[in-house]
Amino acid sequence: MISETDEIKPCLIHIDKEGCWTHKGAEMIRRDLIQLFYRNMELGSEGQYIINWQGTQCYVDVEDTAFVVTRVLFEEKTRNGKAGFVLKLSDGTMENLLPETLCTGNDNVLYCRIKNNTFPARFLRPAYYQLAEYVEEENGVYFIPLDGRKYPIKRSGNH
Repeated sequence: MISETDEIKPCLIHIDKEGCWTHKGAEMIRRDLIQLFYRNMELGSEGQYIINWQGTQCYVDVEDTAFVVTRVLFEEKTRNGKAGFVLKLSDGTMENLLPETLCTGNDNVLYCRIKNNTFPARFLRPAYYQLAEYVEEENGVYFIPLDGRKYPIKRSGNH
């Protein structure tokens, strides 16, 4: 059986676990190009990150997740009108945290789902600590209290 990556050529782009983009080993510094690639990124059926632009597809070599959370802000009133957390993402956008998607992976790295629950995102260390200020523990279960609910942070080997 042929996988998607056998049919789709590599972009020769690598995204490391800190969200740094490189092309053929050189750091990509053009934010406008990186944002263009983010806007045209999708997940393949086997979990590969694919850039689909102007009828051409290529897959990106991703160390962990293509998107990373760079900052977390608590707001009394988010876009949905309720108190919650707003995430600043590596593509320059901001969106509300979906607290039910929080989970930890290997080495207690924190993840959530973003972009309408389409992509996983890894929390960078500063963002992790910003959210950790709000984490509570009860009977060995860690959770985020929000809007009268307790959102448990699940343990997951993958994200």
